[in-house]
Amino acid sequence: MAAITKDTLIGDILNIDSTTAPYFFEMGMHCLGCPASRGESLEQACMVHGVSVDELLKKLNDHIEKNSK
Repeated sequence: MAAITKDTLIGDILNIDSTTAPYFFEMGMHCLGCPASRGESLEQACMVHGVSVDELLKKLNDHIEKNSK
């Protein structure tokens, strides 16, 4: 599986692994069901919520890698 990047859409991340949702809730992104939020890139969402995209990217990729084994 390809790694998640800064340009990956939130909706695509959730489709890859819905158990990543708590990471978005943790950063204050509670509107995951909203079509607008699902269409944002990871980088856009992090900018809006004042979160480091690099830190979240690492958490998400580590989580997905761990759960894909």
